[in-house]
Amino acid sequence: MNDRQHAIPLRRRRAANFGPEEEQMDQEPYQAAADEESDRRAESRATADEESDRRAESRATADEESDQRTESRAAADEESDQRTEDHPASEASDRRTDGRAARPSEEADSLLQELVAYLRECRSELREEWARRISEAELLGVMSDEEIFSEATEVYDNYMDALETGSTETLETYARELSERIIPRGVETHEVIGIVLLLRDVLARSLFAKYQQDLDLLNRILDSYEPAANRVAVTVGVSFVEERERVIHEQQEAMRELSTPVLQLRDRLLLLPIIGVLDSARARQLTEQLLGSIQENRATVVVIDITGVASIDRTVANHLVQTVEASRLMGASTILTGLSSEIAQTLVDLDVDLGMMKTVGDLQGGLVEAERLAGYWGRDGSDSIGVEN
Repeated sequence: MNDRQHAIPLRRRRAANFGPEEEQMDQEPYQAAADEESDRRAESRATADEESDRRAESRATADEESDQRTESRAAADEESDQRTEDHPASEASDRRTDGRAARPSEEADSLLQELVAYLRECRSELREEWARRISEAELLGVMSDEEIFSEATEVYDNYMDALETGSTETLETYARELSERIIPRGVETHEVIGIVLLLRDVLARSLFAKYQQDLDLLNRILDSYEPAANRVAVTVGVSFVEERERVIHEQQEAMRELSTPVLQLRDRLLLLPIIGVLDSARARQLTEQLLGSIQENRATVVVIDITGVASIDRTVANHLVQTVEASRLMGASTILTGLSSEIAQTLVDLDVDLGMMKTVGDLQGGLVEAERLAGYWGRDGSDSIGVEN
């Protein structure tokens, strides 16, 4: 047997050696695999066809819903057209409600101008009604009827300007000026808020009486009036509160300065008497005043008297120490007088560093020591405050 015969594939040799039955048995496994693959492809095609059918059904459903919505919109438009023919005013109200009005802002402006013109026309009777209700409510009791009527006139006119223009600058200016006049007389915040709300109520009642026969127009008038009226009320109230807070702040500053006056006893000798509660805020303000006076008077000795202070805490005590140190850096020696037994014990318990602080029992002794340090002691054989040498 030659080499080519050896090269015959095994399958062909087996086919040559076996009969038809044996050859069929040898090919059965390959045929089974081919049939199985064919079945899987058939199942895949069936699944794809089923998915395609579902998508087609979904598209049909979507088209049907779209047709229904189109029919609904057509029916709604037809119904709206019918309402327009039967009730034109109602249709205008619907357009305003659902936002289909062509120019709502222009309509609102027009209505606002209309109501302002009406309120100006009724100025005299509405102003008198407002002043009467202020008196009945016992507001602005510190002012006479003539003063109330005069201020009511100014407020009314500024109120109308603010409604008409939408600008509150002029009203804010007048409200501040009014606050400056009435706050010193004891007018309270609730009184100012009360008179503004009374004016808002008087005007609203007047508008209701005029337009009550046309409820749709009345609603639109009130929709234009209420936001502007609320803005005006807030403007007046805020202006009054801000001015009141400014006055209170100025009064507090004046009281602090009076409660901690820095007195010049002699050339370059200052006295700082402290009376009342000494908290952190007041201690800081005290330090600022003292250092400013030291610089202004070129002081070399300062006496701080705390006879009128009942108690202090650690923060205030440390602040006093810092004040003494700051004064020393500016060239002034500091003497602390008037320590009570309670304060002295507190300073010890709090372990406050008093190493840089010179203390004397009472104010008189502190003044004697201060004059000695300032060079006034013993020039004429006696001290300058009448204590014999």
